[in-house]
Amino acid sequence: MGKAVVVGVDLVAVAEVQASLEAHGDRYARRLFTADERRYCARQAHAAAASFAARFAAKEATLKLLRPAAHDQGVPWSDIEVVRDDSGACDLALSGAALALARRRRLSGFSVSLSHEAGLAIAVVIAERGTSR
Repeated sequence: MGKAVVVGVDLVAVAEVQASLEAHGDRYARRLFTADERRYCARQAHAAAASFAARFAAKEATLKLLRPAAHDQGVPWSDIEVVRDDSGACDLALSGAALALARRRRLSGFSVSLSHEAGLAIAVVIAERGTSR
């Protein structure tokens, strides 16, 4: 059994996320982000919108990697979560429909990298896909 690497990437304008946060407030944040993600971003006083934007990019990149088909159950945004380990490094946690879809696609070993600068936020997500020989 071999492995193949699958990649998803997304780039987000921080201003668009900031505008959505200002226009829709907590309703927007609760629909897209888990409680832990909201708490973390809120603590980033100087870069809260950029932190939200990077997490939004991670969710989009993950969906690109998962490639849900029209017949697949929808994946709630909160089923894809950017988590931080004890060292502060970001990791990706899937649950619910996102995890079920990853298992159906034989994807595991997810990893995420986030960055934001100059009004843009980017995320790259990789996973391994099990393949048969």
